[in-house]
Amino acid sequence: MTIEQTLLIRADSRCELCGSPDDLSVFEVPPVGEADSDQCILLCATCREQLKDPGNLDPHHWRCLNDSMWSQVPAVQVMVWRILKQLGDLGEVWAQDLLDMLYLDEETRAWAEAGTDAAGDEEAPTLDSNGTPLQAGDTVTLIKDLDVKGTSFTAKRGTAVRNISLTANPKHIEGRVNGTRIVIIAEFVKKSG
Repeated sequence: MTIEQTLLIRADSRCELCGSPDDLSVFEVPPVGEADSDQCILLCATCREQLKDPGNLDPHHWRCLNDSMWSQVPAVQVMVWRILKQLGDLGEVWAQDLLDMLYLDEETRAWAEAGTDAAGDEEAPTLDSNGTPLQAGDTVTLIKDLDVKGTSFTAKRGTAVRNISLTANPKHIEGRVNGTRIVIIAEFVKKSG
């Protein structure tokens, strides 16, 4: 059985990201050693075109990831994570919210991160108040009370912020405090654990 035949059966002849039955073909999820069905997904033409030009992603098209993010197929999970990460970095709050809910096991997360541009992170690392490099998913603790603009609460010193996200600006991180997603200046936190 070919890779395409295997994927057609696995995906019920539908795009594994948006569910479209039209113009399907095999897409290898990089980095790929020797391609097999476990490292490929079935995509429609619309999804393929969007992925060819990541700088021109249509956020409305990718709302379909709300459903496909629950796939049990690691290759699909990897692509959903990468797309949500890109959209979150572009300021799409809904995408960042979905990314916060998405669970990937250690191996799948490493695969997802291997396909991203890590060079930019190395040039300008995000550092906490002690100069410790911060990574997406870290837990940090606030070292001072912070007034949160646009809300009626103050983020108190000692508050733990779990599963942070890095931003395009290495001086800022994002995280949830009191159920609200906020931007925090990295020098006002210290890495926990």
